[in-house]
Amino acid sequence: MLVFKFGGASVKDASAVKNVAQIISMFPTKKKLVVVSAMGKTTNALEEVVDALCTNNQESFRYLVEEIIKYHLKIVDQLFLERHEGLIAFLEDIKESLLDKISKPISEKYDYEYDQIVSLGEIISTKIVEEYLLDRTISAKWIDTKQFIRTDNNYRNATVDWNKTQELINTNLLPLFKSSDVLITQGFIGSTPEGFATTLGREGSDYTAGIYAFCLNAESVTIWKDVPGMLNADPKWFDRTIKLNQISFQEAIELAYYGATVIHPKTIKPLQNKNIPLYVKSFVDPSASGTIISSVTEFDHLVPSFIFKMNQIKVGITPKDFSFIVEENLSHLFNILSNAGVQINLMQNSAISFDFVIENKPSVIKDLFSQLENDFIVSIEEGLELVTIRHYDQATIDRVTIDKQIILTQKSEQTARILMKNVK
Repeated sequence: MLVFKFGGASVKDASAVKNVAQIISMFPTKKKLVVVSAMGKTTNALEEVVDALCTNNQESFRYLVEEIIKYHLKIVDQLFLERHEGLIAFLEDIKESLLDKISKPISEKYDYEYDQIVSLGEIISTKIVEEYLLDRTISAKWIDTKQFIRTDNNYRNATVDWNKTQELINTNLLPLFKSSDVLITQGFIGSTPEGFATTLGREGSDYTAGIYAFCLNAESVTIWKDVPGMLNADPKWFDRTIKLNQISFQEAIELAYYGATVIHPKTIKPLQNKNIPLYVKSFVDPSASGTIISSVTEFDHLVPSFIFKMNQIKVGITPKDFSFIVEENLSHLFNILSNAGVQINLMQNSAISFDFVIENKPSVIKDLFSQLENDFIVSIEEGLELVTIRHYDQATIDRVTIDKQIILTQKSEQTARILMKNVK
């Protein structure tokens, strides 16, 4: 059994959906579970719908809902030779259920409303993909992932109940393969014990593929993307990138931890636990080799990898009484950062100071600083970039620090992390 995951870019329009069907057809002898994200930028659009609903901006809400439905109706119209009454009715029902929300009381919990609405993007995309596969005489069946992936009630970042999820998949999902070769389901989504939709965090569709692969003991997982595989750097920030042909689970986890965006960080661990290989391949050139992530470690060191984080800010903390930075200070500090939802990208401390690097988000920074300044002297340095180099040497460090002022450097045997700014 194979698990495939197709992201939003791979189903962004009618031609993309047709390409997905072609890729699925390339593996006729294998049972497949296919995880599909919302089409194109639908998740972003649905987030705007949630904001409009929660601020009671009725005009914007109705406009946004109409545009989302029009976008999907256009795809349906271009996919099928004849008018598809079933999908059109389905989309109209979605539209009416959304528009109906504006006249009803909404939950005081923004995250709850977010999950109920934003999860509709994947519901719509998978219905359309299923119908097109059936139109192509591919033995496909739509399944509701909320019936199988059980989570807690932590909306927008739910934690999977692995035992219950495994039970539901064994009992209710596996038998479906007796009558269908391809099961189409949604990424990003789970459900509470009460049946309410939850989401697993942004970009959580990769994680969904990992969950199903683990529970199904899949042969492999393939994530289909618009890149030839995992690259050693983001082309936006780095020229002459190199494809990583093969890396280990451990290396992929390290890269994800430091901020590589090709693979969702939670995806890799369940695959590693059962030694299920993960392929990252191009939906533009599906016959190309891509990248394989497995237990094999011998290729990890061959190509250095670069991870860039831009728009960083370094925050310096000193106790107001100039006492030492001790565990009590750090515990209090980390509690403030956790409550503010701030992720530390780099940190370093001395006897009387603690420095940490975070993304410069003005909406978060102002409130954070007001809390820190109650107990600490706070200094900041803005306009920084953080570069992480895996399997570095001096030449790779020199390459990324040309015309830069180095603010802070941390090195281990395999990893160099450099905080720097442009030389004016």
